[in-house]
Amino acid sequence: MAEIKPLTPENLYRRCDPALLDFDTTVNIEASNSVLGQDRAVQAIELGLELNVPGFNLFVLGPPGTGRHDFIRQFLHSKAASMPSASDWCYVNNFDEPHKPTAVELPAGRGRLFRDDISRVIREALRAIPAAFDSENYHERRQRIEEQTKEEQAKAFQEVQDHAKDRRLRIVQTATGFEFVPLSDGEELTLKDYENLPSDKKERLKTDTEAMAEELRKMLRAIPRKVRRVREKIEQLDREVALFAVEDLIVDLVDRYHDTPKLVKYIKQMQKDITNHIELFVPDSEDQSDAFKQIFGSRITDEQFQESPAMQRYGINLLIDRDDDKGAPVVFEDHPTYPYLIGQIEHLAKMGVLMTNYNLIRGGALHRANGGYLIMDALKVLTQPFAWDALKRALKSHEINIKSQAEAYTMVSTVSLEPEPIPLHVKVVLIGERRIYYLLQALDPEFNELFKVAADFDDDMDRNDDNSRQLGHLLATIAQKENLKPLSRDAVARLIEESARQSGDAQMLSAQIQRLADLAREAHYWAGKNNREIIDKDEVQNAIDGRIHRMSRIRSRLQREILRETILIDTKGEVVGQINGLSVLQIGDFMFGRPTRITARLALGSGKVVDIEREVELGGPIHSKGVLILSSYLAAHYLPDQPLSLAASLVFEQSYSAVEGDSASAAELCVLLSALADTPIKQSLAITGSVNQHGVIQAIGGVNQKIEGFFDICQERGLAEGQGVLIPASNVKHLMLRNDVVEAVAANRFHIYPMETIDQCLQLLTGREAGIRDPRGNFPSDTVNDRVRRRLEDFVEKRRNFEAKLGDKNQM
Repeated sequence: MAEIKPLTPENLYRRCDPALLDFDTTVNIEASNSVLGQDRAVQAIELGLELNVPGFNLFVLGPPGTGRHDFIRQFLHSKAASMPSASDWCYVNNFDEPHKPTAVELPAGRGRLFRDDISRVIREALRAIPAAFDSENYHERRQRIEEQTKEEQAKAFQEVQDHAKDRRLRIVQTATGFEFVPLSDGEELTLKDYENLPSDKKERLKTDTEAMAEELRKMLRAIPRKVRRVREKIEQLDREVALFAVEDLIVDLVDRYHDTPKLVKYIKQMQKDITNHIELFVPDSEDQSDAFKQIFGSRITDEQFQESPAMQRYGINLLIDRDDDKGAPVVFEDHPTYPYLIGQIEHLAKMGVLMTNYNLIRGGALHRANGGYLIMDALKVLTQPFAWDALKRALKSHEINIKSQAEAYTMVSTVSLEPEPIPLHVKVVLIGERRIYYLLQALDPEFNELFKVAADFDDDMDRNDDNSRQLGHLLATIAQKENLKPLSRDAVARLIEESARQSGDAQMLSAQIQRLADLAREAHYWAGKNNREIIDKDEVQNAIDGRIHRMSRIRSRLQREILRETILIDTKGEVVGQINGLSVLQIGDFMFGRPTRITARLALGSGKVVDIEREVELGGPIHSKGVLILSSYLAAHYLPDQPLSLAASLVFEQSYSAVEGDSASAAELCVLLSALADTPIKQSLAITGSVNQHGVIQAIGGVNQKIEGFFDICQERGLAEGQGVLIPASNVKHLMLRNDVVEAVAANRFHIYPMETIDQCLQLLTGREAGIRDPRGNFPSDTVNDRVRRRLEDFVEKRRNFEAKLGDKNQM
């Protein structure tokens, strides 16, 4: 087998040539608002926004930090600026059904005018109506009605008295009512005189008295009817006077809003209602009248006016005011609770009772975004009670229907409102992670019906010259907007290199611009500490090192315990059945590698390779899959025509947490073959990689961190000859290693080997030829593979002998 050469420093880190950038510093670069490397997502967003068809709302998915929120806002604001302004919406009193307020749509800006016009009319009515009722003309007309009524009553009473006189009776009013007294020659009879009258006269007086009493009762019963007629006449007079006082104001309003039939209807209904509720404008008592004149003369405050009964009944609840808007609305709702999203009906406590009216209806985010765009975080909507269902209901019905949640979900019936629903024309944009999108697709049947467009933001983008330059311009834009010190060309180049490292691929750039922006902000801090006017690559490196230092407490503790030999990791010598595997840990945004000792033990058995991690339920399914591949490889590669007869056990030593992934399967196979061949493995080397059933080494993740994790231990102990790491050859394109690792490789003090097959790994790890099978199926003598095969055959023979002896014993 040909000698395997380690990688050169050029393979370990792809630098960004500062000459690629077309500026010396970012101070004079034109700002860029374009989104970088997200063509697929941009096309989806354009489709969703341009297609005005129900259900084509947007779900923007992808990892945080990719600039989704900023791009969506900028894109929508740019598009909305060229669109017509949305309508104003207001609620007015429904005089026929007060619990069902009426919604009125007005062109942008006219809602405020209408509200102010109604306020002006009510303010004028509060002056004009009392003045009209205080006029001489009104008092004269009312006095005539009252005097006419008195005359009619007096005339009716006089007629009764005349009838009584004709019957020689006199009507006398007493403390308890009316009495009839008999007369004789115009004089009242005494009781003695009455007793002396003949019986026929007494009988006649009795009959006349009863007849007159009935006539008097009829006259008295007619009085309430006359009073009601008088009251009706006065009320009719009051309505005429009130109508006359406000008629010019109402006519002016009708002329002004003649193009809005719904408003004209409301104005006319308001006019009629004012004449039926004059008490709202004219107090009853003199004391109240004086106070009324004092308040509503010229010294009324706005607060007093707004709280007046007249304004509470006729004022306009301007729900949405677009007077200052230019273009369609773009609303970002950061707290999408049910009332903030759909709107709510507020209540006031008065005398221990909760009361409400149409003036207490409050709009939500859907009202503010109606006619434009609404942006929300998907997770926040889903975690707020009732918000998700309410949003879907509004989008499906194409209307906003404000409902009281207390009334819908409690057993107590309370008096509330049923506002008229408002038609909804809005494009909703939800922003969330991919897992939320796919969970909604799987679990909510209505989701695909309402959110038909998915804009998937990539995690990374190609690292080409154009994207690198655009990234530099984007960083310059951030620096300019936030008044950061300008970045030098070398500083931007270093940030581009760090972006590639964050993506985990030397040929890609990370799309998570937020992390790079944070590094630029920290570099600004270091430039200030260093008294620099420009951020250079040293300040960027300070920011990178500072972030690692802040996040590396756990990594430092693990490395310390390895160096103190609490955690056993050898970096020198050779051991049979023991190898240094490499794993990666991620805590928050910080990912680091750590070496792990893997050991193998053998015994005679039934051919089973026992994964101790799986047996104790610490191994995940992917890790268990990798171990099962080992059994397949052993049988197919060494004993295809004989049963395996060994019992092997594999374990991650001093591992007390779950193990997942198959990136250690190459190490597990190598340590198992080492134990079978009784051939020691160099402890100065560590290995990472996945292996398939044919012995081919496959790519793994976190390759940079894994290499650096083993390098840090070797460096702390003092770099020695032969130390290094074996990685899959397919991972070479991902390498963006730290500068100290690259320098150690350049100085030939550390080595990184690209592996393609398990035989190459065995050759490097053991220092022996692995051995290639000849046409007859045999391996060269005393190679690693030959020793493995002979050991497996030996196990087969021992198992046969054991079974034969066991059979003889059973026959005895």
